Amino acid sequence: MIRILDYTKLTKEEIFDRGESTLDVSGIVSDIIANVRKNGDQALFEYAKKFDKVELNSVEVSEEEINEAFQNVPQEFIDIIKEAAENVRTFHSKQVRSGFEIKGDDGIVIGQKVTPIEKVGLYVPGGTAAYPSTVLMDSIPAKIAGCKEICITTPPSKDGKVNPVILATAKIAGVDRIFKVGGAQAIGALAYGTETIPQVDKIVGPGNAFVAEAKRQVFGRVSIDMIAGPSEILVIADGKSNPRYIAADLLSQAEHDKMASAVLVTDSFELAKAVQEEIERQLKELPREEIARTSIENNGKIIVAENIDDVIDISNEIAPEHLELSVDNPFDYLDKIKNAGSIFMGRYCPEALGDYFAGPNHTLPTSGTARFSSPLSVDDFVKKSQYTYYTAPALKKVADKVSYFAKKEGLDAHARSATIRFEEDE
Repeated sequence: MIRILDYTKLTKEEIFDRGESTLDVSGIVSDIIANVRKNGDQALFEYAKKFDKVELNSVEVSEEEINEAFQNVPQEFIDIIKEAAENVRTFHSKQVRSGFEIKGDDGIVIGQKVTPIEKVGLYVPGGTAAYPSTVLMDSIPAKIAGCKEICITTPPSKDGKVNPVILATAKIAGVDRIFKVGGAQAIGALAYGTETIPQVDKIVGPGNAFVAEAKRQVFGRVSIDMIAGPSEILVIADGKSNPRYIAADLLSQAEHDKMASAVLVTDSFELAKAVQEEIERQLKELPREEIARTSIENNGKIIVAENIDDVIDISNEIAPEHLELSVDNPFDYLDKIKNAGSIFMGRYCPEALGDYFAGPNHTLPTSGTARFSSPLSVDDFVKKSQYTYYTAPALKKVADKVSYFAKKEGLDAHARSATIRFEEDE
């Protein structure tokens, strides 16, 4: 049963505890990456046999497989995916930014240009569930940014195929290449390249502890979006909220995996008790009851505070991945929310809207990192270069100032580089 806790009696450790795994997989991951780096596709074939229980002839999904999958997915779902994709495009198109240029006296020009990252790799989890939504959320912003090549890696099933919904969604999103590789080996392949898989410039997408650790280890060789932890939801709810709705929303994250975190913060003890009872009732109806129950019992909590201001303070301290505002007039509170990955406003905005359909991204900062990081966006798939142009008269005006500044830092060669161009004039 989910715990009900009194905020006035809680320690900071109890507030922030997310039940995170202390399992150290760094050594295993390091060995996997080294093997992929050395042996390329052959290592990937070996890991497919070992971890996915399948012998592959090729790690790349063929065009025929993609077209076959597209035909086998129900048309109703294809239509829903297309509508969701359009919502994602509409939202992320507003994030596109252009460079700028400033022109000054004597022909001075300074500016910034925005360039797409050339090759990106998207990791799409497999295992206990397939996530076509991740395909949309990770590939469409990259497409809008103008990335030249977008690749997906995702684990194969035991028949050597990729979930047809993943393939159909990738086709709709405009993904260029798809590979039947999962786990840390997929991250190693994207970071270093193999005979089949190209080395990319950036890797994005969620995954298990092995994927997260692999991303951590290859960072610097390539860019990454973030180190994603277990999924989280925090619901802010007043006493007018419907406990059935709140329980359902908490369980929507608890069913992700046993490490997921579901938290309700409220100023109503009566609501807390009603939600506690409702969670128990709804758990019994879930196909993934075991996973959700483990998550709720180990990592779930209901925190009862004295007033809504304290409730918001608690939320800002926790900095959740997903935040629901189940209150009247939620926009009155929006400016008070300082730390959250994605905010769902009002009593009829379940977090699942954001997972699948509304348009804002669902690849979000976890484990409190919403204090300093942001959802995946078009910005993650571009880089910025700045440029400077000075004419001779413009440089001459400031050369002595640059020289003086450089000498204050003890860098005489810097200083001379600014003045040497005018020594012949003296």
